[in-house]
Amino acid sequence: MKIQHTHDHELSHSMVHYLLTIHKLREVHGYARVTDIAKDLNLTKGSVSTAINNLKKRELVQEDENKFLSLTSSGHQEVHAILSSKTLLYYFLRDILGVEGEVAHKDSCLMEHLLSPETRVKLFDYMKNHSEPLSLDLSLYESWDDFKNSQRGDTHLEE
Repeated sequence: MKIQHTHDHELSHSMVHYLLTIHKLREVHGYARVTDIAKDLNLTKGSVSTAINNLKKRELVQEDENKFLSLTSSGHQEVHAILSSKTLLYYFLRDILGVEGEVAHKDSCLMEHLLSPETRVKLFDYMKNHSEPLSLDLSLYESWDDFKNSQRGDTHLEE
């Protein structure tokens, strides 16, 4: 088995933000366009267009004839894995390591897309079987996949 290192990872931090923004805009408004993404991320339409083209080449984003963007099946899988990782990392940092909430939120955002599939599953299992109760009830989920598939946004994160 080849182990991926951070620099080998397929998605950059900014790519993840584009995927998450498309996901969020579609959930909130029912649609996502380049202009909406640019406004949400405070970027130029040109830079967003370039990034979206890159995500389309990776088959994570698709665009319809009306210029509305959506995530492909692969894009949705990435987003759910990222959101799940972010949630687990946030509660691990805050509840187990005792990191202050705002720092845990920022750090979980920085690390969310860097975890390997193996580490995601092991972190979930560790936290689910942790001896002290966590503020995130993982007993509601049979497995990592159940938890990952339940993600709809940052619904588990406290703001």
